[in-house]
Amino acid sequence: MNNNIKMPVILIGNSFKYEIEATLKMFFPTSRFSFSDDINDAKAESCIIAGVNGSEIYTDVKINGVNFHSEKNLYSTDTKTVEHELCRLIYHILSDKLNIVSPWGLMTGIRPVKKVIELINQGKNFNETSDILTERFEISPEKLKLAYNTAVNQIPILEKINSKAVSLYVSIPFCPTRCSYCSFVSHSIKTAVKLIPEYVEALCSEIEIIGNIVRETGTEIDTVYFGGGTPTSIPSEDIKTIMECVQKNFDLGKIREYSFEAGRPDTITAEKLRVIKELGGQRISINTQTLNDDVLKVIGRQHTGDEFIKAFELARKTGFKNINTDLIAGLPTETTASFVNTLDKVTELVPENITVHTLTIKRAANLFGQNVLENKEISVSEMVDYSVEKLMNNGYMPYYLYRQKNTIDNLENVGYSKKGCESYYNIFIMDETQTILGAGCAASTKLVYPDGKISRIHNYKFPYEYIRNFDQLMTKKKEITECLKKINS
Repeated sequence: MNNNIKMPVILIGNSFKYEIEATLKMFFPTSRFSFSDDINDAKAESCIIAGVNGSEIYTDVKINGVNFHSEKNLYSTDTKTVEHELCRLIYHILSDKLNIVSPWGLMTGIRPVKKVIELINQGKNFNETSDILTERFEISPEKLKLAYNTAVNQIPILEKINSKAVSLYVSIPFCPTRCSYCSFVSHSIKTAVKLIPEYVEALCSEIEIIGNIVRETGTEIDTVYFGGGTPTSIPSEDIKTIMECVQKNFDLGKIREYSFEAGRPDTITAEKLRVIKELGGQRISINTQTLNDDVLKVIGRQHTGDEFIKAFELARKTGFKNINTDLIAGLPTETTASFVNTLDKVTELVPENITVHTLTIKRAANLFGQNVLENKEISVSEMVDYSVEKLMNNGYMPYYLYRQKNTIDNLENVGYSKKGCESYYNIFIMDETQTILGAGCAASTKLVYPDGKISRIHNYKFPYEYIRNFDQLMTKKKEITECLKKINS
C-alpha cells in the first residue's frame, strides 16, 4: 500500500476511530487513514467499513480490490463491548488474509502490564489472569507470562510509592547527531551549539521556578531524571551548572533515585562522569543500541562497540554502581546472530539494568519509508525471544514494559534489572501514579491528582521556541501549584 495515500475507514453507526485505528496499525504500521461516514469513500482499492446497527456489527475489509466481509450479533450493546468486538472482526480478517498474528493479540495501548496488575489486585492468580486476558485479547502465552512477571516485580515498588511526593524530569535536547530511527525532538550539537548558553540559562530559570513551587507547597522530591536527547553532549561546565541549580532549588535529602542518561559513548568523558557523580547522580545510562560497528554506521552513530565498553568501564571506575544500557532489536542490517552477540557481550559486563527496545518506525524518523518493516530476512521476534531467555537466566527480571505503535512485529520494549536495582522513575512514568514535573525543551509535566485525574502541560518542542516564549510558558505553572496543594492537603 502507498504510504502517501490515506486508507479510507468508513464508520457507520459508531465513532470508534481511536481503537479501530490502533487495530489497523498492527497490520499497516506505516500507513495513514482517513475517517468518515461517507460510503462513497469505499470506492478506493483498499478501505475498511466498520458498521454498527443495534446489536449487529459488521465489517468489510477491501485489500487491493478484493473484499472480505464478517458480521456478528451481540448479546450486549454496551459501548465498550461493541467497540471491542468490532475490532475483533477487523483483526481476524486482516490476520487471516495478511498472515499476520500479533503476539499481543487484540490488546492495544502502551501499558499492558496495568491490566495484569488490576487482575492481580482483584486476587486473581496466574492461571486466572491468563484465562481472562486470553479470552478477551487472544494474547500469546509467552507475552502473558512476560507481562505477569513484570507485574509481579512492579507491585512491591508501587505499594511503596509516596503519592504526596513528585519526580523531576530535566530535559537536555541535544545530540551529537540524529540517529536514523529517532523521532525525538533532539538537535545536533553542530547546528545548535549557539543556543546552548541561552538554553541553559532558561532551563535553570525554570528549575528555580519549579523549585519555589515545590517548597511553597511542602512537596517532597522522590526521583530526579536527566534525559534528552543526550545530556552528556553538552560541555561538563553546563552539566555542572544545571545539576548545581537542581541541588540549590530542591531538597534532595530524601530522594530514592537520581538518574542521568549519559547516552552515547562518544559524548562521555571522565570529567563529565565525575561531575555527575559528585553532584548526586546515582544511576546512569550508557546506550550503545548495538555492538555491531557496521550497524552503528548505518544508523548514524559515531562510536564503535569498543568505545561503548571503554565508556562503561570508565563509569565503573568513577564509582557508578547502577548502570543501565539500552539495546534495540531490529536495527537496519542487524542479524539475529549479531544481536545475540551484542546481548551476550553486554551481559558479560553485568550492568544492573538492560533495556531491550524493539525498533519503532515513526514518521519523523529518517528511516520512515525505507521498507525496514518489510525485511523478512530478519527475525526480530527471535531477537526479542532470545533476550527474554538470556536475561532471565542471568538474574535479570523484567520490571517495566511498554508498547508503541509502528513497532516491528507488534512487539514491546522491556526494562530488565538485577533485584533491587529497578528504576523507580521508569515504573512511575509507566504506571502514571505519581506526578512528574518536567523542566526544559519538549519536557512534559504530568499532574496526577488525588482523585486519579491526570493533566499534562507540554513545554515547547524546539530550543529556540522554548527560549523565545519562556515567559509565556511559565504562566502555565499556576496549575502545578494547585495540583501540589491538593496532593499535600
